[in-house]
Amino acid sequence: MAIEIREVSNYKDIKSFVNFQYKLYKGSKFWVPPMKKDEINALIPEKNPAFKFCKAKFFLAYENGKLVGRVGAIINEKYNEKTGDKLVRFSRMEFNNNPEIAEALLNAVEEYGKEHGMEKIHGPLGFTNLDTQGMLVEGHDHIQSIASVYHKDYYKEIIENLGYEKENDWVEFRLTLTDRPVKKAIRGSNIIQKRSGFDVLRFTEKKELEQYSETVFEILNEAFSDLPYVIPFDKKLRELYAKKYLKLLVPRFTYMVKKDDKVIAFVVGMPSLSEAMQKAKGRLFPFGIFPIIKALKKPEVIDLFLTGVLPEYHSSGVAVILFAEIQNQMQKENIKFMETTGIFETNQNVISNWKNYENIQHKRRRCFIKNI
Repeated sequence: MAIEIREVSNYKDIKSFVNFQYKLYKGSKFWVPPMKKDEINALIPEKNPAFKFCKAKFFLAYENGKLVGRVGAIINEKYNEKTGDKLVRFSRMEFNNNPEIAEALLNAVEEYGKEHGMEKIHGPLGFTNLDTQGMLVEGHDHIQSIASVYHKDYYKEIIENLGYEKENDWVEFRLTLTDRPVKKAIRGSNIIQKRSGFDVLRFTEKKELEQYSETVFEILNEAFSDLPYVIPFDKKLRELYAKKYLKLLVPRFTYMVKKDDKVIAFVVGMPSLSEAMQKAKGRLFPFGIFPIIKALKKPEVIDLFLTGVLPEYHSSGVAVILFAEIQNQMQKENIKFMETTGIFETNQNVISNWKNYENIQHKRRRCFIKNI
């Protein structure tokens, strides 16, 4: 029977769209469920300020009356203005193991793009670069970090067979702390601080971090401006992400560096919440909050959540100071492992730093592209 595509048109459809992912990955040891409330709000224009510069539609796929897939279509007008390209994004795509479902879903996105004068389709991408990005194409036997994504292992082949090609890859690493990189970072940090006059900001309370939320996004806007899929965060987006992530931040793993009273760089490490989020099953209340609290207090793995350095300080060694600080705290708590977030495979400057550790490059995410 033919695949039927229906446009998401009401709140009930939005819930079906969000809940499909939880049914598809039920029982998975490696998928980490996001918070359902956040996923629902992302699809509602009144809740998501990205709709001010994005057009979007969302689609559900049915076979014999049963929900078998979903996909979003997003036109990020700010990004298209930045690049000069006419691009529609496919987003949040999930589907049962049937190529016809994937084809029908992507056809819906392609047609939506053509209706608005778009010439290419790429993805999976979200509304912004702090939204879901990329498709997991390697590392399906490793648990997802909350800053990353997880997908079924049959997606890649099906997408490629539909004519989609690689646009960009992100790679992720697991680092093991040993004495050599720790001592090297401490030694380098001491030298750089004496030479450059950098000061380290350390935190013990969340309220201390609140005053720096604007500063963090100002640094991100400058540091990431030339990267693919990035647009500046405006005031409303800053407020949205600050509210979403500030409640999860752990001050003792957050560090900033100042030069002449100006914050020039930061790093946010976060105790891994992957297993805790699996136990929470997409909801904080009534019981989901407890495994999360436990994971924040006694972590076994640190996720390298976010790092930003002002461009004029990229070669100053300030990143060495930040990593020396986070490694020092990890040693105090006897934490040996760090998961990096995705970094473009072409960024050899950062990747070469990971070679100082015992490391495995265990995950790869891909953004695909196709002419329409």
